[in-house]
Amino acid sequence: MKMKKDIKLMLAGIVLVGIFYLGAGLLVPLPVGKKSVEVRVPKGVTFRQAVELFAKEGLMRDKNFFILLGKIGGLERRVRPGYYSVQSSMSPLDLFYMLKRGLVIEYTVTIVEGDSIREIGEKLSEKKIMSKDDFKRLSSDKEFLAQYGIKAPSLEGYLFPDTYNIPKGTDPEEAIGIMIERMRKEFSGEVEERASKLGMSEKEVLTLASIIEKEAKTDEERPLISAVYHNRLKRGIRLQADPTSIYGVKKFGETITTRDLLRKTPYNTYVIKGLPPGPICSPGLKSIIAAVKPADVPYLYFVSQNDGTHRFSVTEKEHHAAVKSYREKKQVKQKVKENR
Repeated sequence: MKMKKDIKLMLAGIVLVGIFYLGAGLLVPLPVGKKSVEVRVPKGVTFRQAVELFAKEGLMRDKNFFILLGKIGGLERRVRPGYYSVQSSMSPLDLFYMLKRGLVIEYTVTIVEGDSIREIGEKLSEKKIMSKDDFKRLSSDKEFLAQYGIKAPSLEGYLFPDTYNIPKGTDPEEAIGIMIERMRKEFSGEVEERASKLGMSEKEVLTLASIIEKEAKTDEERPLISAVYHNRLKRGIRLQADPTSIYGVKKFGETITTRDLLRKTPYNTYVIKGLPPGPICSPGLKSIIAAVKPADVPYLYFVSQNDGTHRFSVTEKEHHAAVKSYREKKQVKQKVKENR
C-alpha cells in the first residue's frame, strides 16, 4: 500500500513539474537578439511549416513543444501569409497568439473622395505599399485593366475612397485589386439596378460621379448637380464642367483660366460632347448614388455663390444673371481682402 502511495505521489510530482515547465516555457521571453526580428510567412504555409521558419531564425528553444502547443490550441491549419514582427519582450505564448490571429505587419493608407490617380499613387508610395513606377505601370496597363473588366483609359475612378490595411509584401496587383473590388461592392445592388434603368454603364456612372465629386461642396447639392448634367446629356448640350478642363493638365484646386476652358483635350467637356472617356478622380459613394439618382428638376446651369453652394438656373438668361452676381460678389470679397 505504501509503495502504491509513493508511486502516486511521484507521478503527481512529475505532472506538477511538467506543468511548471510548460507554464514557464510559455512565459519566458523568446531568444530575440535584437529589439525585433521580421519573419516572412509565404502563402499556403501550415502552422508546422511556419514554426520551422521561426526556428530557422533562432526564435524558438523547442520547436516540438511549440508544435504541440499548436495542436492543443487547434492551430494546425494554414497560417495567414505576411511579415510577422517578433519583439524581444515576446514569449512563446505571445507568438502563438500572433500566429493564431494572423497579426502581420500592415500599412494603413487612406484614399479620400476626390483623390486623383496621381495622388493615390503618391500615398501608396509614401506608405511603402508599392513604388510610383509600379503603380504608374499598372494604372494604365491594358491587360491588367482587362482582368477587372475596366474599359476606361486607366484606373482613375476605380479605386474606392476608404481606409485600407495592406499587409507588408502584398503584390501591387493584389493591393490594387482590393481597392477595385471595394468599389465593385459599393456599385452592386441598387446602384447597379439604377444604372441599368438609366442605360448607363459602370464607366459612365463613375465618370459622371467623379465630375459631381469635384463640383459638389455639399451633400444636398449632389443630386441637383447630377440633374444638370443628366438634362444636358439628354439635350445634347456640352456639359461644360470646369474640373474636366484641367484634368491631366493642372492639379485640381489651381485657378481655372479661359485658356483652360478652350484647351482641346479628350476630357475637356467645354470642347467635347458628352462624357469624358473616363473618370477624373475617385468618387465617393454619395456622388455615385447621385449620378444614378438625379433630382427631378429642370436645371441646365449652375454657378458658385462664393459660400460653398451654387445657384441653379433653367434658362441661359437666368444663368447669365447668376454669373454676373457671382462676379460682383467675388470683386467685393477681393476688395475686402485687399483692405485688411
